[in-house]
Amino acid sequence: MEPETSLDIAALTVRMARGEETSFHEFHARYFNRLLRYLLVVARGREEIAREALQLTFVRVARHVRRFESEIVFWNWLTVLARSSLADESRKRGRYQNLLARFFHFKTADPDPNHIDSEVRFAELLEAELTELPSEDRELLEQKYFERQLVRALAEERRMTEKALESHLLRIRRKLKAAVLEKLRNETND
Repeated sequence: MEPETSLDIAALTVRMARGEETSFHEFHARYFNRLLRYLLVVARGREEIAREALQLTFVRVARHVRRFESEIVFWNWLTVLARSSLADESRKRGRYQNLLARFFHFKTADPDPNHIDSEVRFAELLEAELTELPSEDRELLEQKYFERQLVRALAEERRMTEKALESHLLRIRRKLKAAVLEKLRNETND
């Protein structure tokens, strides 16, 4: 059954990448409920945030879809987009709630607003750089640091030694750090 499913996914994603409207209807019918359930679990039952993240996920799919050879790889890509969308939505809501709290004086303002601004800017730049990573590297970071999967399990999944995986993670982190620091330096020099 897997080869037929793979052919279906390959054909569907090719049509989606071409922008064929009927393929997006088919994608929506196949994955709407599954992605919503996934997001509800990840969002710990917060339905409103899960639904907003789902809509953002669909927008990202429309923008970035490409051919996928297997349903497993396609689903993994969708879950990365969904988690990223959920994180964006949660961050947006958090900023909005903080703004409201400050506006209505429910929360005292931080004594050093520059510190808050720099942390927010750093988080924004980090997130932007994460989206620029190859999907395999981004997925690995999410599995290791957000899902807290063990290095041993990740290494086995990728048929690598633990040491090789840890070295790969170190290179990804260094690359991210250098890119974010470079953007911060450029902003400071402007």
